[in-house]
Amino acid sequence: MKIYTRTGDKGQTSLLNGKRVPKDSLRIETYGTIDELNSNIGMLRDLLEGSNAQLLSDIQVRLFDIGSTLAAGDEATVEKFKVPVIHDADVEALEKAMDGFDADLPTMRNFILPGGHPAISQAHICRTVCRRAERIAIRLASEEPVPEITIRYLNRLSDLLFMLARWTGNRLNVPEIPWKPRG
Repeated sequence: MKIYTRTGDKGQTSLLNGKRVPKDSLRIETYGTIDELNSNIGMLRDLLEGSNAQLLSDIQVRLFDIGSTLAAGDEATVEKFKVPVIHDADVEALEKAMDGFDADLPTMRNFILPGGHPAISQAHICRTVCRRAERIAIRLASEEPVPEITIRYLNRLSDLLFMLARWTGNRLNVPEIPWKPRG
């Protein structure tokens, strides 16, 4: 099978249900941003050199599940092709991981500036891409059906990525730099 099909040369692509849509449609933008997030999480996993590798790999699989659900086009296609879906347990796994990170961290008293180490910075990049994916998914949900759990998962994931950035900084002894607004 060749990677190129030439069917998208005129700016359209097919959903799994066969429907042709413009490549700049909100649905394509949504799962494209989730794919971008997935790639960024891969970079984070590499930078963390094994720390939390299983957690991040599991998240990457869930992001492919979300992208596949969105690419299906409708619930009947999800069922017909047995597209993997997100479950409450997936959201709960993120919450459990966050609780574990939080137990090891000092109380946060200020907003903090992203940075201090490439892995910390990458975690913050992942967090901001995740927030963008969540916003786009919410916009899509106002126009077309989107599983509510997709938005919940992305919301929790962005929180987890923030906690992971802080936890990584703590493990690397990188001090958090508080935001000090000009006054």
